[in-house]
Amino acid sequence: MRDSALYFSTAACWLALSAIAWRAAHRAAPASSGAFRLEGVLLPVALVLHGMLVYTGVVADEGLNLGVSNSISLIVWLTVAIYWLASLAVPGLASIQGLWAPIALAAVLLQALLPSHYVVHYGGDPLFTLHFAIAMLAYSLFIVATMHAVVMLAEQKWLHRGVMPPFLRSLPPLLEMEALLFRILFAAFVLLTLTVVSGVFFSEQLFNRPFQLTHKTVFGMLSWGIFAALLWGRYFRGWRGKRAVYWTLWGFAALLLAYLGSKFVLEIVLQRG
Repeated sequence: MRDSALYFSTAACWLALSAIAWRAAHRAAPASSGAFRLEGVLLPVALVLHGMLVYTGVVADEGLNLGVSNSISLIVWLTVAIYWLASLAVPGLASIQGLWAPIALAAVLLQALLPSHYVVHYGGDPLFTLHFAIAMLAYSLFIVATMHAVVMLAEQKWLHRGVMPPFLRSLPPLLEMEALLFRILFAAFVLLTLTVVSGVFFSEQLFNRPFQLTHKTVFGMLSWGIFAALLWGRYFRGWRGKRAVYWTLWGFAALLLAYLGSKFVLEIVLQRG
């Protein structure tokens, strides 16, 4: 009963935020200050409730329940939290938060309708905990970067048309968005590097088995290589604009195949939860 109330209240908050974002996107004029005040209250509440939902779903007596739905919900929650914190420093990013409300709602519904069945037994090992936290933060930052890249594409498109939708008008200038994109990518790349290195060299301590070249590690290393090439091209060749955006999308696609792709095949298709 308690879990049902938590699911319902979390979903209700994200649904209300989705409605506010939809109304703001279809207004001819900017949203009213009342709507922004309501969103400013609802978003932290939704994040707290969603965080409680993730904690109760992931943390189990026997270990961490990291099935597909729990993992998606955790990563989405981290991503929205990062965007919320970023918007406090860069107020223009607040308009993008509305794009995440329906995604967070879908993650909550997925967690409710598709229970996870993949428990990782780690025995409270601090090394595994650190590896897991760094990996989740890296994935979330790359999602933030990918959404940022998609918004940049949309901003470029509407700038060429000469008319900006209301929810894009408050965004920072395109050059500032691009600089922010690479700051996010650099932080995420550092965390991904730590994740890959710890997974390769400390596999036995982390997972109680020697390092193996699997689907997950191949795509993870491919993603690392794409982002490494992108950052090299940025700082030594001055890559920018659509080239930077598309490389970001390719790198994220490889990362998605490495993590959620492998989990989906194992847990849903092959039923090996």
